[in-house]
Amino acid sequence: MEERLQKYMSRCGIASRRKSEELILEGRVKVNNVVINELGFKVDSERDRVSVDNTLIKPVEQKIYIMLNKPEGVISSVKDERNRKTVIDVIGIKEKIFPIGRLDYDTSGLLLLTNDGEIYNKIIHPRKEVNKVYIAKVRGIFSEEEMKGFENGVDIGDYITARCKILILKKHIDSCEVKITIHEGKNRQVRRMCSAFNHEVISLKRISIGEITLKDLEMGKWRNLSQKEIEYLKKL
Repeated sequence: MEERLQKYMSRCGIASRRKSEELILEGRVKVNNVVINELGFKVDSERDRVSVDNTLIKPVEQKIYIMLNKPEGVISSVKDERNRKTVIDVIGIKEKIFPIGRLDYDTSGLLLLTNDGEIYNKIIHPRKEVNKVYIAKVRGIFSEEEMKGFENGVDIGDYITARCKILILKKHIDSCEVKITIHEGKNRQVRRMCSAFNHEVISLKRISIGEITLKDLEMGKWRNLSQKEIEYLKKL
C-alpha cells in the first residue's frame, strides 16, 4: 500500500513528519537511489527502497514511548548545532527517538519522546486540542481583571491565543505561583502570555499533557510509559 514519503519516514523512526518534510526538501532522501524533493511523493513499503543520507531505512519493529522530566538548560532536540546538552543526551539510549513538541531551554518538566510518528502527530495536531498544564512563578501578582483577560485570549505579538485557564496557587510579597492550562504550543507561549500583562516568568514547569502527568518523577529522570498511558495516546 502506498503512503506519503514523510509518513513512511516517520514510521521508520527517522523524525516527525514535519522534520521529515524538511529532510526531503533538503534533498537528503532517496527512493530507489533517486533523490526526491517533493512532499507529495508516495512510496510502497513492500517495493521501494528508501534511504536518508545514503542510509537505508525501514519501519521500526519496537515502538518506544518515554516520559522525561526535562531539567532547565537542556535542548528539546535530537542534536544541537551549538553542542549544548540535549534530551537525547539525558536519556542515553541507543534507539532513535525524537521529542514530541518542545520545552524551552529554560523550561523544565514533562516531555514525551517516541519513535512512533503516528503518536507524535496525534499530540501535536492543533485539531486535537490536547491540554498542557504548567506551573509558573511570575513577578508580581495577577489581578482578577488580568486573569479574565488572560483566559479570554492574549495578543502575543503575532498571534492571539485561544481561551485557556489560569489559577493562582500561592501569593508572595512580590510574586505568585500560577497554574496555566493551554492546548496550543506556540514558541515560548506561556512566557509571552505572562509578559503581555507585565508578569515576567521566573520559572516554568510543565506537569501534564492530557491525562499523562509527571507526578513524582525526579528532575532529569525518565521512564517508559505504562500500557495504560500508551493506549490513552493512541485513542486521541
